Amino acid sequence: MNRRSLIVLVLLVLAGCVATPRAPVQVSQVMVSPSTWQQVDQEIVSASQSATEQTKIYARGAMDYWRTRVYQLTEENFIPWFSSYWTQEWLSMKVSWYTVSAKGEQDTSEKRLAAYLLEQYQEKVLAPVAVEIDPDAILSLAAAFYVDILKEELQKISIRHGVPMAQLNGRIQKVPAIALGPPAARDASLYQVVRAEPLNALPAFAALVDKVHKAGGDKGVDSTDTAMAPVARRASQRMEAEMAPRGAASAVAAAAGKLAGGLITVGVAGIRALIQASDRPDSEALIRGSLGNTFDKAWTKLVQNPTTGVMAGTLYMAGQIEGSLAQSVQPPVGGSEGHVDWSPSESTNKQINP
Repeated sequence: MNRRSLIVLVLLVLAGCVATPRAPVQVSQVMVSPSTWQQVDQEIVSASQSATEQTKIYARGAMDYWRTRVYQLTEENFIPWFSSYWTQEWLSMKVSWYTVSAKGEQDTSEKRLAAYLLEQYQEKVLAPVAVEIDPDAILSLAAAFYVDILKEELQKISIRHGVPMAQLNGRIQKVPAIALGPPAARDASLYQVVRAEPLNALPAFAALVDKVHKAGGDKGVDSTDTAMAPVARRASQRMEAEMAPRGAASAVAAAAGKLAGGLITVGVAGIRALIQASDRPDSEALIRGSLGNTFDKAWTKLVQNPTTGVMAGTLYMAGQIEGSLAQSVQPPVGGSEGHVDWSPSESTNKQINP
């Protein structure tokens, strides 16, 4: 065989090799023993508990910042506005109108004034702070913080026990994290939760947030109605007490003629300004005390309440995850406190066997 024939033969052989499809390579799964799965489940429970404690610290810090900003803007925006002479004049007119239109109903002017002050407080304080942070945002941020920690721990568990991540993912697909269905979109496994980017995009998590809001009442996670009530009561009573002298002064001014009447009116306005100025420190102290007391109570409830506070979403998911793994692990000693079982119908009964 000459050299040219040899080259042709080699080319034909190579062409045949290229044309022949390779058989797919079968990647066999690693055999994981039941005892190893039990250790994995135990470490997932421990990771969840640790993540919960770290999330509590994070949520507490975020709530501290929220409360600080609310106090700052109350001092900078709301109190100076409320205490100003022209605001008090405007409020006096509103109280007069409320009293006239009350038709004998008790406390109507106080309630309507409180509602108006609450609107102003929302506009001047709560809405600007909410641009930075608010309890609703902290609720979602805390849950995402918990999930991020758990996601990192799952990767470490996979490496530590030599369990391929694909097999561990298959395992955690059977671990419920949110169980609010039907429909099925209101349910999510641990796998779905850690894979969601962002967590807020997961329909089941949106359903969980909605449930927390409903548990907290129609007004959401917080309301300042109780804080405005004593402020409105004091302002309304003082303004109503001033109406009678104002009415008498107006009658005298009308009888005295335009020129003298104008001077009398100006004099009465000056006296009212002095009265309001002398009352200003007491009014401001009342606002600070009332709002401070209300927000301290609201802050404590938002931090500590496991069903309506900023940790509610985190505690719910942690309870579901840890509860579903309870059968394959020993009951943890000193586990996370505050986990919530909302109701037998919504709490999952699924458990993972080794």
